[in-house]
Amino acid sequence: MSKVKAAPPPGCSLNISDPQVQEAAIRIQASYRGHRSRKELREKGPPKILQDLKDVALVEGSAAKLECRVSAFPDPFIVWYKDGKELKDGPKYRYVFEDPDFVALVVRDGVLADLGKYSVTIKNPFGETRGSACILVEVPAKVSKGPDNLKAKRGTTVVLKAEISGEPPPDVAWLKDGDDIKEDDRWNAVLFNNSEKSIYNKIVMMMVLQMSFRVFFDIGDTNTILTIKNAKLSDAGKYEVFVENNLGTDQSFARVDIL
Repeated sequence: MSKVKAAPPPGCSLNISDPQVQEAAIRIQASYRGHRSRKELREKGPPKILQDLKDVALVEGSAAKLECRVSAFPDPFIVWYKDGKELKDGPKYRYVFEDPDFVALVVRDGVLADLGKYSVTIKNPFGETRGSACILVEVPAKVSKGPDNLKAKRGTTVVLKAEISGEPPPDVAWLKDGDDIKEDDRWNAVLFNNSEKSIYNKIVMMMVLQMSFRVFFDIGDTNTILTIKNAKLSDAGKYEVFVENNLGTDQSFARVDIL
């Protein structure tokens, strides 16, 4: 008993005698031959970087991508590094191969610790090449821990300390009852921000300034300290530390009572 072939569904048949079908087939064959010829013509050799990695800025909480264009045949083996330490492909660091010529690294959920130098090694049996760039992390200015409220006796030294963060490093100001600490009292801040002075000179100048001024503040990498020497009743009030960079501002307050 012979089997009867079922007719194809409507619209699914192909007439090979149709001139349009024949023309499409010729184009597909030509495209395949061209692809195969280009692949066969690629010269075997060490990888080359055709477009270098570029520095990128990473805003805290977001993602950044480092990418470069490469030429390599046979296909290369890719390894990414941060400050010389190998990065594993995973949720935090993602190896990306967008097409045969582009390789990339995506850094997710950016934090300040992601700041650093990143490099890539591209290797095949004929050799290897390397590239590098930096991720510059941008973090809004923040008062991580504000100064504590305190009570002090007249004639004693009052110290208010705040922990700060931000990248670029924030500008810092101290205020009392809404008014800026006097400009003359801020020489200590200028001293600590002047990178041209040696550590020894800074220490000497700091000692001189602290002897000269009763109220002053200094700014470190992660904190700022306001000092009030020989406290008076008039020093009582509401103190504020204010930080600012191009990404944002923050402030914190403390109450000082002089007894």
